[in-house]
Amino acid sequence: MDENEIDMKPIERMADSLRRGNIWIWILKLLNEEDKYAYQLRKEINDKFGFDPATVTAYAVLYRLEKSEFVEEASNEFFPNRKYYKITKKGIGALKLAKNMLEETISEIYDDLEI
Repeated sequence: MDENEIDMKPIERMADSLRRGNIWIWILKLLNEEDKYAYQLRKEINDKFGFDPATVTAYAVLYRLEKSEFVEEASNEFFPNRKYYKITKKGIGALKLAKNMLEETISEIYDDLEI
């Protein structure tokens, strides 16, 4: 079967579900690179990964990450009026666990397939 003959709707739904349903992973990935403020995180998710999380959703996820101690406030001497965030050791651990879980899931699905 040619790839052009495949109905892409299920693939698009899967991609949307993986991205939007796991915004916390994208946020932690970006904070692992450098400290950022909330609006900057939303913009970079859109720019780098091609989807735009809803404003309320992104802020709610960031708040939950802070409450769970995966991120914490960071100081920024150039912009003292902005609330910057940084990833914590606990957040790095969660990011590693998520990576392992995703790799295991892909392995479970594809390792014994002959495609």
